[in-house]
Amino acid sequence: MALENAADRGTADRRAADPEVAQVPRRLLEAATRLFAQEGFDRTPVRRIVEEAGVTKGALYHYFDSKDDLLHEIYARVLRLQTENLERIAATDAPVEQRLRAAAADVVVTSIANLDDSKIFFRSMHQLGEEKQKEVRAERRRYHERFRALIEEGQRGGVLRDGVRADLVVDFYFGSVHHLGTWYREDGPLAAETVAEHFADLLMTSLRP
Repeated sequence: MALENAADRGTADRRAADPEVAQVPRRLLEAATRLFAQEGFDRTPVRRIVEEAGVTKGALYHYFDSKDDLLHEIYARVLRLQTENLERIAATDAPVEQRLRAAAADVVVTSIANLDDSKIFFRSMHQLGEEKQKEVRAERRRYHERFRALIEEGQRGGVLRDGVRADLVVDFYFGSVHHLGTWYREDGPLAAETVAEHFADLLMTSLRP
């Protein structure tokens, strides 16, 4: 058994060291994103994804348990990035109103940078299995709670208006962020950073004491 485990580890190490193999998950996600956008999640068979990615079906199932997992990962990778950014911003020594503004701008910029991923996911989320839907909601709730904690910190310190519930502020703000996919165009008149500044300004103005 020890020899078998050692052999398995050796195989895994060789795979990790092979640049071509290491790119397989990325290629699968890129292919799935394109096909889900063009044909829809429910009308895209696994066969088409592996053909588009140029890999075998076995390679897909080595990294993902199902097509549901691909859809989940398309969104989860964006949320992971946003969560990492939020944690980094929140952990700085800057005044809370500066941290909140930076976090509010970041979620707009990163959402626009990954707009296709978010649009595909929100359009198809209802087609995920119940457990995957619960998992996504829990991940998103953790992000929203961390964002809400910044608002509550500012309210306790008297630098943000405390006459409005922090959870309602979060719902209002992220409702606007999730709506970006319905109107924002990369070739339009507004850069992502400009939209982010306007959104952050609106949020902070609404919370001014």
